Amino acid sequence: MRTATRLAVRPMRLDDIPQVIEIERESFPTMWPPTAYKRELEQNRLAHYIVAVERNPEVAPAPSPEGSEYHGAFGRLFGELRHILGSEDERDLPPPQQRAELITGVIGVWMLADEAHIVTVAVRESHRRRGIAELLLICAIQVAQAKEQALVTLECRVSNRPALALYDKYGFQKMGLRPRYYSDNHEDAYVLTASSVLSRRFIDRFRFLKAEHERRWGRFDVEP
Repeated sequence: MRTATRLAVRPMRLDDIPQVIEIERESFPTMWPPTAYKRELEQNRLAHYIVAVERNPEVAPAPSPEGSEYHGAFGRLFGELRHILGSEDERDLPPPQQRAELITGVIGVWMLADEAHIVTVAVRESHRRRGIAELLLICAIQVAQAKEQALVTLECRVSNRPALALYDKYGFQKMGLRPRYYSDNHEDAYVLTASSVLSRRFIDRFRFLKAEHERRWGRFDVEP
C-alpha cells in the first residue's frame, strides 16, 4: 500500500472533520470537547488549517458533498478558506487502508494582529516519525511569511522533547513558561517564539531545512 500512495498537503475542508477529530482523539485523548472545527472553518477568518494527506489511487474516492470545495493561492497563502456548508457530526469511517484519502496530520494557525500563533499540531499515530509534523510546521511558517508575519509563536509541553527539538531546529526560542497550562495533567508549557521568519538569515536557513526534509522524506504535492 505504501508504494501506491501519493502524498500532499492542502487546506482543510469541512468533509475532513471526522478524520481530523479521529487524529485529535489519538493525540489528545483527555481533551473534551473536541475542537469545533466546523465553526473554525466557517466563522474564524483568522484561522488557517492545513492537512497532510495520503492518497491511494486503488480506492475510488467517495462523492464529495456539494459545497465542500476549497480555493485559494495555496502556493503563497494556502488559500482563504471559504464559508461552506457541512456537518461536524461523527460518522462511521472505513478502515484507513480502505480510504481513498487518509488524513495523516493537521496544523492550525491563527493570524493575529502581530503574530502567527500555532494552535494545534497533531499526527496520526500510525504515521509518526515520518517527517509529517516537520512538514506541517514548514507549511505554517510559509503561511506566516506569506501573510508578512515576522513572529510565529506556540506552546509546547515541557516534557515533549521530540517536539522541542524540532522547534529548536527551526529557530524557536523559549520565551516564557505557562504553569499548569495543560488541563489533563496540569503540566507546564513553554512559550516558544520564532521572531524573525521574514529575515534573510532565517529564509536562507529555512530553504536549506526544507530541501533537507524533501531529501529525507520525499516530495509532497502542495495543492490549492
